Amino acid sequence: MTQRPENTVQKQVAGRLQGRFQKGQSGNPAGKPPGARHRVTQLVEALIENKAEALTERALQNALAGDGMLLKALLDRLAPPRKDRPIMVDLPRLTSPADAPVIAAALLEKAAAGELAPAEAAGLAGLLESYRRQSELADIEARLTALEERQP
Repeated sequence: MTQRPENTVQKQVAGRLQGRFQKGQSGNPAGKPPGARHRVTQLVEALIENKAEALTERALQNALAGDGMLLKALLDRLAPPRKDRPIMVDLPRLTSPADAPVIAAALLEKAAAGELAPAEAAGLAGLLESYRRQSELADIEARLTALEERQP
């Protein structure tokens, strides 16, 4: 009687040695078919297939009767909390990368005064830094092009 390897890696190595598994080749080259669902998902869907309306009505009744967690879950589903909002803030005009330090200072002042949340100020500062880097890159590219054109 031959002894079978217990470890998966050992099984794979043994399979390669016997010619069953080719390194780098999947046993299922087509992969999972599009739209395929997990077995548990299929079972849950089958259980509630014709009861969705009744379940929704019951959940609403329980939420309105005082089930706070259910009420929160339903409200979060109906109107999820906004993760971002437009910011209206007066800042100095940005006309060139040289204006970046002045605007960064203004953002810091607004955050310190409570006019901007720290996360909002940080987000705007990130946009400012991105603009500065892009402008710097464009300037370097223009200088390099000018130098290359002067070369004989």
